[in-house]
Amino acid sequence: MTASSAPAPGTRSADRAEPAEAGRPADHLSWCADPYARALRTGRGPLFLRRTDGRLLPLEVERWCAGADEADRTVLRRCTGAVLDIGCGPGRMVAALTAPGRTVLGIDPAPAAVARTRDLGGAALCRSVFDPLPGEGRWDSALLLDGNIGIGGDPAALLARVGRLLAPDGVLLAEAAPAEVEERMEVRLDDGRGDTDPDRHGPFFPWSRLGRTALRARAEAEGWTVAEEWDARGRFFLALRPGRDARTVRGAAEAERRIRGRGRGGDGGHGVTSR
Repeated sequence: MTASSAPAPGTRSADRAEPAEAGRPADHLSWCADPYARALRTGRGPLFLRRTDGRLLPLEVERWCAGADEADRTVLRRCTGAVLDIGCGPGRMVAALTAPGRTVLGIDPAPAAVARTRDLGGAALCRSVFDPLPGEGRWDSALLLDGNIGIGGDPAALLARVGRLLAPDGVLLAEAAPAEVEERMEVRLDDGRGDTDPDRHGPFFPWSRLGRTALRARAEAEGWTVAEEWDARGRFFLALRPGRDARTVRGAAEAERRIRGRGRGGDGGHGVTSR
């Protein structure tokens, strides 16, 4: 999708086109919880994903709310054409791409994240990746950074959905966890005191973490080709190209049914990259 052929993701009509709440994954509400909104408003943590076993996974709020860093710029240099930032958070990548006039749209289920992205001058919609989106099947690049490969707790379902969003020759730039892990879990947003104060955390929702080896294997199993792997400042990235199997209508529809059929399952917002 070129800038001229794109469905104008930065236009007023796109910004106003918010989806209905009915049918949204229930954990869309998790990223509207007060701990996350407060962290984005202030630009700092502490903020965690708390697992059901009580373990806390730190979220890098300060880095997300800063400008694009050296590692981010290695991703930006690999973006081509029109870019969809999935789980854009407070919008540093959208802003960095918008500044030189690139066509870019951020999506995030958290109103606070979308508001901050727009304040930076970027185009953003308050939507789940599983909601209807502008330009489906025509995005040249998609981003899944900061642990957002974990959205929905089902990487296969997420990859199937992204495959339908990209153009046939598009590229997914995905970040892997820094540790060699492959796990699915239930987590909730928490400011570190939510174990004793129910007003300081959101509801549990499914999440997953994939290290480089697991992400490579999962992508290849779902019909993707690993075009490139690299690391920068302790972060690890893969450039993935969708094959025919990754873009089938049937596969994407089945993936979305799996996500929406879980009751609590579906889309998170910004992710976790901690060990």
